[in-house]
Amino acid sequence: MPDFLSNADIYLTTFWYVAIPVSLIFIVQTVLTFAGVSHDSDIDTEVSHDIAGPMELFTLRNMINFLLGFSWGGICFYNSIEHKFLLVLVAIITGVIFVALFFYIIQQVKKLEEDHTFDIHQIKGLVADVYLRIPENQQGKGKIQVSLHGSMHELEAVTLDTLIQTGEKVVVLDIFEENIVLVGRIE
Repeated sequence: MPDFLSNADIYLTTFWYVAIPVSLIFIVQTVLTFAGVSHDSDIDTEVSHDIAGPMELFTLRNMINFLLGFSWGGICFYNSIEHKFLLVLVAIITGVIFVALFFYIIQQVKKLEEDHTFDIHQIKGLVADVYLRIPENQQGKGKIQVSLHGSMHELEAVTLDTLIQTGEKVVVLDIFEENIVLVGRIE
């Protein structure tokens, strides 16, 4: 270890002894994550390991995140906070914030993995607005606007009912062809 730690307080020395190896492990983890290698790989075993989902609390990555925040928080606040108990408490809180920040980042990344491509079959049963009037008894096509996953989609529509005017609310009953839907009045 560097010479400045030989005469340092036990608290500062401990923070540095934790910070250096944990920082190196964190860098390796980050590089491996961006390279596509992860420690979360599935291993086939005879034992079931059903845990509460993709974001377990007690993992190696979370321990590294906590120790990273704990040690660097302790080092950063060492000269600002003279009371050592308070210093350790602030370092622990910083570690917990690092873990919470990691959970938040993972949650946001998981949202990017969701499939939001438009599948016309998902609009069956949804309420839509008539954009262009829909002639009665399938004698012609009109248009509707329907919202799916926060996006508005405009589709051609037919009805078995009487004429449906622009601005009326309808429900999507069925899908006829690629982009043509059967709608009916809301009762």
